[in-house]
Amino acid sequence: MLLAADLLGLAFAFVAAELAYGSGGGSTNTLGLEAEALLFAASLPCWVVLAKLTGLYDRDEERTNHSTADDIFGVFQLVTVCTWLLVAVAVVTGMGNSGVRMLVFWASAILLVVLARVVARALARRSSAYIQKAVIVGTDDVAELIGRKLLQHPEYGIELVGFLGSPRSKRRTDLAHVPFLGPVEQLSDVVHTKDVERVIVAFPDTPEAEIVAAARSLRQQNVQVDLVPRMFDLISPNVDLHSVEGIQLVGLPPARLSRSSLLLKRMLDTVVAGAALVLAAPLFAYIAWRIRRDSPGPVLFRQTRLGLNMRQFTVLKFRTMSIGANGDEHREHVAAIMDRNALPSGNGLYKLDRSDRVTAVGRWLRKSSLDELPQLINVLRGDMSLVGPRPCIPYETENFDQHHFDRFLVPAGITGLWQVKARAHCTFTEALDLDVAYANGWSLGLDLRLLLQTPLQVLHQRNTA
Repeated sequence: MLLAADLLGLAFAFVAAELAYGSGGGSTNTLGLEAEALLFAASLPCWVVLAKLTGLYDRDEERTNHSTADDIFGVFQLVTVCTWLLVAVAVVTGMGNSGVRMLVFWASAILLVVLARVVARALARRSSAYIQKAVIVGTDDVAELIGRKLLQHPEYGIELVGFLGSPRSKRRTDLAHVPFLGPVEQLSDVVHTKDVERVIVAFPDTPEAEIVAAARSLRQQNVQVDLVPRMFDLISPNVDLHSVEGIQLVGLPPARLSRSSLLLKRMLDTVVAGAALVLAAPLFAYIAWRIRRDSPGPVLFRQTRLGLNMRQFTVLKFRTMSIGANGDEHREHVAAIMDRNALPSGNGLYKLDRSDRVTAVGRWLRKSSLDELPQLINVLRGDMSLVGPRPCIPYETENFDQHHFDRFLVPAGITGLWQVKARAHCTFTEALDLDVAYANGWSLGLDLRLLLQTPLQVLHQRNTA
């Protein structure tokens, strides 16, 4: 389906370029439209091969949370390189000056291929053939943590068949329905009888040599094998894999951002936040009118939060609750969900239910995440960034482990790794771990991917709320 999406996107981009270019536009083009179409069609296999070489057809099966936003840079590279090759062919074949047409084709192809991939993935995820059956090898806390995350994210397209390993005397209640399939020695039989396509190895109590042999055997049987690395909580999204004479090493980059990185991040924040505030001005006015009409009190909610280097600032949000709401219960709730084994509320979320105090317009603002729109002002002030850890309430640090303070090495953000990947589906400790992973693995590419994924996550939350 991704292949079909790419071909359709490129074909429509070719048509768009021809329509925009008109009947020649004064160029010295010596080829007719039919000849150009044949030349373009003949080049399509090269596009497909290059897309395959850059991994644009393989990552969905390999990565549980891969999305079209992760493909955008690869699509940009592919279209740019291939367009330059087409320009070279145009010059050699005597097509003449086709710069305008190629520019239109280049821009259209990037947009249309990305949109076509979004549609292809949406259609594919409705098919039962998209679902991957998976087993987890291991039964400890880490294995159960991964199992819970798979169950909470059906959009990953993974059906958890069960666990293999030594049975535990006490299991999480939200995993009680997931069966124990036997010891690790039965892994090969389970894979065949259950039609398993993915095996996740998470610290089983089995000799390492046996696990290595089993993993090698499964890979030869076209089964995806995922290994949870030791010290996984230190590994960030952009770790560097390198080797010493074939031994793979995982490089952990320094956590603190350099001055040049902070400057680059600040430039992106200023440009995007400034433009967004100008474009959203009418929406600001409408929301302010709705809030004032809905209930007495100020339009904006102000609260002290912690940002870069634990510096205090006043965060701005649209008010969504009635005046006089008690904050002590939130403090108690945060302490309760620090435990990794904490269970979600009845709605399946690790979120304090205060719906009785949320106003009518507040429910709409929270559901659409528009209550956070005034934080663009915080971004322009320099208090926050567009992307970063959630701005922390000072009393929340009472429950931090030492490594959780690494989250203050980068500016707080409106959106971030926790907001995109987990949102309210994880405990407070797991959310902090995601913040630390972002801080330790920051890159401009990561910020851009999270910015692109945020609108899709908001839409998903609205559809599932």
